Amino acid sequence: MMTSKPNHLVAAVIYDGLCTFEYGMVVEAFGLERPEFETWYDFTTCSADSGPCRALGGLQVTAENGLEALEKADTIVIPGWRSVHERPPEALLEAIWAAYYRGARIVSICSGVFVLAAAGILQNQKVTTHWRYADLLAEKYPELKVDPNVLFIDEGRIMTSAGSAAGLDLCLNIIRNDFGPAVANKVAKRLVLPAQRDGGQAQFIDRPLVRREQAMDELLQWVRDHIQMPIKVEDLAKRAHMSLRTFIRRFKEATGLPPAKWMIQERLALACTCLEETMMSVEEVATHCGFGIADTLRHHFRDQMGISPTRYRQNYQLG
Repeated sequence: MMTSKPNHLVAAVIYDGLCTFEYGMVVEAFGLERPEFETWYDFTTCSADSGPCRALGGLQVTAENGLEALEKADTIVIPGWRSVHERPPEALLEAIWAAYYRGARIVSICSGVFVLAAAGILQNQKVTTHWRYADLLAEKYPELKVDPNVLFIDEGRIMTSAGSAAGLDLCLNIIRNDFGPAVANKVAKRLVLPAQRDGGQAQFIDRPLVRREQAMDELLQWVRDHIQMPIKVEDLAKRAHMSLRTFIRRFKEATGLPPAKWMIQERLALACTCLEETMMSVEEVATHCGFGIADTLRHHFRDQMGISPTRYRQNYQLG
């Protein structure tokens, strides 16, 4: 753990098209005065663009500094970016590159990682971003190790967060690194947030819809209708009138997943619905969804969702 020096300067970068929520959480985490603590951060905002910056929500924001503020910043935060398809201004990229190589800590929230990548400071780093942008990030920068499932990744002087609210998880992690868990816990209470959230983005990702042949659609629906039963891949191949090898290949072409993994995901999706909308016990959910016993459900929930069934219910059960 590093102990943050009293004049540790955090600089947030704004830009035309500013992601208002992402910027606001950075101010909330680092920019508020906190007299209850002996030391705290200095905070400033600088602009990547000249003139007032339009922000989402019909606002205009004017920064107190230009990019020269990054020359003295100890931590630089990029709170999202206006377009994942646009190359950021060269002046911003050069300022980030220079700050990193003089020893500054560089942080991105959500799509802000595209700015870090364009600046050339990631160099085979493990990073994350909003799950909607993960494939594009990996495609544009194949040298990166993109993890779309986690809330944030802390690689020391490079830190990246997943979409939107995951930025608060990363901000709390930074405070925890700099001032210790007791201070981070107090800040979390003030934010009315858990000091550390369970799970990752996997619990929020929409499952993609794919086009399939009618015969395969009918088979998949049959599986859903009989999801409580133990179903063997060999039996599905026979039902589809295919050899096992051909069936597995055709199934993966149709769904993007091997049969066994697809069935696990279907069972997990049904389990999520049960946990959200019913009062069934975890044991009953496990039986209803074809996992057999609760321990098997818990194992797959932890493996695929990064969270326990009980905690998932606490987070998402409908009131």
